[in-house]
Amino acid sequence: MTEHVLNVGAPPRRLQLIGVAGSALLALASGGLFYDAIQSASRPKPGDIHKVVVGEKTCNPAHISVPAGRVTFEIQNASSRVLEWEILDGVLVVEERENIAPGFQSRLTAQLKPGTYQITCGLLSNPRGTLTVTPSAQSEAERKKPPVRSFVGPLSEFKVYLVLQSGALEHQVRQLHDAIEKGDLSKARDDYNAARLSFRHIEAFASRFADLQSAIDPVADYLEKREADPAFTGFHRIEFGLFAKDSVDGLDPTAAKLLSNVTALKTRLRELKLAPENLLQGMERQSRLLADGRIAKGESRYALNDLVELQAALEGLEKGTGLFTSLADGAAPDVSKSVRQNIESIRTTLDGLKGADGYPAFDHVDASARDRLANGFGALADSIAKLNEALGLEAS
Repeated sequence: MTEHVLNVGAPPRRLQLIGVAGSALLALASGGLFYDAIQSASRPKPGDIHKVVVGEKTCNPAHISVPAGRVTFEIQNASSRVLEWEILDGVLVVEERENIAPGFQSRLTAQLKPGTYQITCGLLSNPRGTLTVTPSAQSEAERKKPPVRSFVGPLSEFKVYLVLQSGALEHQVRQLHDAIEKGDLSKARDDYNAARLSFRHIEAFASRFADLQSAIDPVADYLEKREADPAFTGFHRIEFGLFAKDSVDGLDPTAAKLLSNVTALKTRLRELKLAPENLLQGMERQSRLLADGRIAKGESRYALNDLVELQAALEGLEKGTGLFTSLADGAAPDVSKSVRQNIESIRTTLDGLKGADGYPAFDHVDASARDRLANGFGALADSIAKLNEALGLEAS
């Protein structure tokens, strides 16, 4: 649909300055409110504070029991000497507060694991108290989470996968360019289809680079003049020529530019620093995009080979998530099982659409079947989000 842009002219400079100043004040005010909200949320509630009064010879209480996790203590110095208060794990200091003056108090917050600790009670010669930290739901979840080093292997393996697939993509686009240069329509179609499968394997990460994504894979729906728009380039412009126009005419510059862009993509993926949370977030986002409209509309408008491409997309998602579901088996077996089941459900739906000659053209796939596929990818997105959480990862 054509977009209409209303140009009301540039505002006077004085109004611009006022607007900038107002925006700055609003940003400062919003930032202050946000900071206050964060500070308020992080402050312990009165009932969550464990008070310890340190006298001349002892602590009161001298024996404390708390659940594992984030714990806040309030230390009151009721002695006549400046004191320090420590939580000790054997000879190791877990946390401490120093220079608490007589009559004053100080708060200390520590992240504690289950176990038995000692606490100092004023002078070093005084008897020590005990701090017993009992298991909690939070500590049990933390205990089951895989250590950071366990992510190294999966990340390395997926990095190799990205490099190999992007290398295959570059090779296939080069062949596509050669076929177009030679005017070989049949071979160009075959090379186009092969290149699309490699692209769909890595699309969750190729799409992170907005500039390349806009050049490699724009669809006509989002361009002002649709197929006639100068920005209609990349894969779908070539697809339009090969399958809608049945011709390679005029496609040589587009294919050359596509080759340049996928070569740049290969370089960026090779240099990409992967974090486990970003990997899973990319998989979730890709699944969600497929569920929230791409399947219903179809992306391969001219070649109509959406089902083949969806199978390739599923293979890429399975590769990425499969490296991490085994890590979640201990912490959250139901979550990892759900991811696997959702992938298998989508595969079953795709297989059910195959005929004797393979997948049908997408315009022969009815709304009900498209809904089943979309719902399957939506369920997969939900389970991947839970996998990220189960592994103790936060998206950055």
